Amino acid sequence: MADTVALFTSIGLSEQKAKETLKNEALSSALKDAIVQAQRVRGASGVDKAMGTLLYSMASRLKDTKRLAFLSDCIVQCKIITELQLAAALEFVKSHPQDPINQREFEEACGVGVVITPEQIEDGVESVIKKHKEQLLKERYHFNMGLLMGEARSALKWADGKVVKNEVDMQVLHLLGPKTEADLEKKPKVTHGENYKTEGYVVTPKTMDLLKKHMEITGGQIRSRFPPEPNGILHIGHAKAINFNFGYAKANNGICFLRYDDTNPEKEEEKYFTGIKDMVEWLGYEPHAVTHASDNFQQLYDLAVDLIRRGHAYVCHQKGEELKGHNAPPSPWRDRPIEESLVLFERMKKGLFAEGEATLRMKMVMEDGKMDPVAYRIKYTPHHRTGDEWCIYPTYDYTHCLCDSIENITHSLCTKEFQARRSSYYWLCNALDVYCPVQWEYGRLNLTYTVVSKRKIIRLVEAGVVRDWDDPRLFTLTALRRRGFPAEAINNFCARVGVTVSQTTTEPHLLESCVRDVLNDTAPRAMAVLEPLKVTITNLPANSKSEVRVPDFPANETKGSHTVPFTHTIFIEQSDFREVLEKGYKRLTPEQPVGLRHAGYVISVQKVIKDTQGKVVELEVSCCNSETAEKPKAFIHWVSQPLVCEVRLYERLFLHKHPEDPSEVPNGFLSDINPNSLHVISSALVDTSVKGAKVFDKFQFERVGYFSLDPDSTADKLVFNRTVTLKEDPGKI
Repeated sequence: MADTVALFTSIGLSEQKAKETLKNEALSSALKDAIVQAQRVRGASGVDKAMGTLLYSMASRLKDTKRLAFLSDCIVQCKIITELQLAAALEFVKSHPQDPINQREFEEACGVGVVITPEQIEDGVESVIKKHKEQLLKERYHFNMGLLMGEARSALKWADGKVVKNEVDMQVLHLLGPKTEADLEKKPKVTHGENYKTEGYVVTPKTMDLLKKHMEITGGQIRSRFPPEPNGILHIGHAKAINFNFGYAKANNGICFLRYDDTNPEKEEEKYFTGIKDMVEWLGYEPHAVTHASDNFQQLYDLAVDLIRRGHAYVCHQKGEELKGHNAPPSPWRDRPIEESLVLFERMKKGLFAEGEATLRMKMVMEDGKMDPVAYRIKYTPHHRTGDEWCIYPTYDYTHCLCDSIENITHSLCTKEFQARRSSYYWLCNALDVYCPVQWEYGRLNLTYTVVSKRKIIRLVEAGVVRDWDDPRLFTLTALRRRGFPAEAINNFCARVGVTVSQTTTEPHLLESCVRDVLNDTAPRAMAVLEPLKVTITNLPANSKSEVRVPDFPANETKGSHTVPFTHTIFIEQSDFREVLEKGYKRLTPEQPVGLRHAGYVISVQKVIKDTQGKVVELEVSCCNSETAEKPKAFIHWVSQPLVCEVRLYERLFLHKHPEDPSEVPNGFLSDINPNSLHVISSALVDTSVKGAKVFDKFQFERVGYFSLDPDSTADKLVFNRTVTLKEDPGKI
């Protein structure tokens, strides 16, 4: 193992990265082979860090290892010298699996030997700027410069991106001159009632009249909505969506609806409806109204009939398997007469077709190239709210924009993957001549070391890895609440991550940092001992008992305090005593006294008592007043006449950052479970100040961590979940 780590670090990997790579057997083997091959070719010249970075990237992304030696040679022979060329090389070998590789075609596809001169970069950028010159002069520095970069990079495929950007910046400066005060002002936002000015928005002859009527109804008020499907539990990604939708409305003195997208009766359950509303309110948001897509079933059906009449929809009999993917064969029923589709759609509604025998499809092409998405399908499943009234149900692509229109939503805020549906959103509203809201997309929030998909969480539950959706090792909102994460901390985390167009993948320790910030100010202190060691104070009477006052918040004692008993028998952590004094150890030893927090005493060991196996089971000590004793090197926590409780300590559920990534975890996420993700201590001790605690009450157990009372607690025994440690574990960064 040490030899392999040394091999990996020889190409520029950090020791931590090298050790992490070793955990992935497939990647480790591929990288080892790549380095050996590279060293064989390079000989005494060795492999420099730039080559090493490319070798690692290649080994982690290459699917067909028979090409590993070939690509390694290309890297160390300096044929492939950039990530851009490597991406092209990987794509080429993937699309050309046959042997031998056509060297000329490969090198052409990967830009091998291509040199882009400064003159070519200058000419290429000049051509792009010339194309947009009129708009640039009009908008100046408010112009979308990313557009210039995108077109310049496309025209100069193998050029250094930094050089291209510098050239763009220089030529823009030459054209526009230095920024003025007007250039530095923020570009005014598109205000409500000006949806038609938004990029990509489709304006029809009726747009302005429809917007005018919409403004009369709303009075110019911003309206957003949070539209979850009631078929699962919300997770941390939904917290960002909730914060953005409700937060955007609140920031603009608007309103936000909670709308259940309940168009799939097979998967919807009451517990999901109530669970979703519960989590929205737990995060501190109150919906203006709770609505359902099913509220509009009749209106949606009437609009579908209208869509057929306008020639924009037809009844189709292709099977579901035929419609999957982006290359489905064209429907032979696309041009059937309107009257025929109207009759057949009515028959669908009356239950005269079997499931899968007919669908209603819209005549349009989506942005991702998918033809004629389905608007209605047949499902003989009673609906949670409408019972057996309907046997045809609308799809998301049909329902979403029309419900937004019906509710006079101003802004449809959704994650980036729905960008491919934006054109269909606008098309459908315009095809029916109804008010069309504006759709804005933002990047979704992902966390490492977890999975959040409903299907995968169900597999974790079924496999017995976690107890349920609210297992504190998961990142569902119910799980985070149970673990003790305050709603305020989750909202702060969402604000810190921010709203961007790009997808965000974040480390859990950033969320945990927000949790500590909140709990440090809100969680009262208590003392708890997880692994108790009995301590008898010999110079106190056996029946002695006093009350010790402990501040709830030592940094601000005006926020209150509580008392705990102090008797001649106390309990300390086993780790706070060592028989042999070691360098740097500041707590209790036979030679070294220690202070007791809040008690005003310093204790010194008189006798160490062991069991038959030689384990220390009790200490006999003497105590003296801390004001008269020499100041000890440390103060430790303790408990006396404590409550026995159960404590659950949690670590990451998965061993790897990306458990769903087959290149990182080849055998699937269920093979990546951390065997030490849960440690239960059944007989921990905690001071009596927590006796009246309610479920989800939070405490800082001094020197141990932040804890929350679990719903499994009973009158006889409290159960605490460790929310986070007191300090961030540097090994988790």
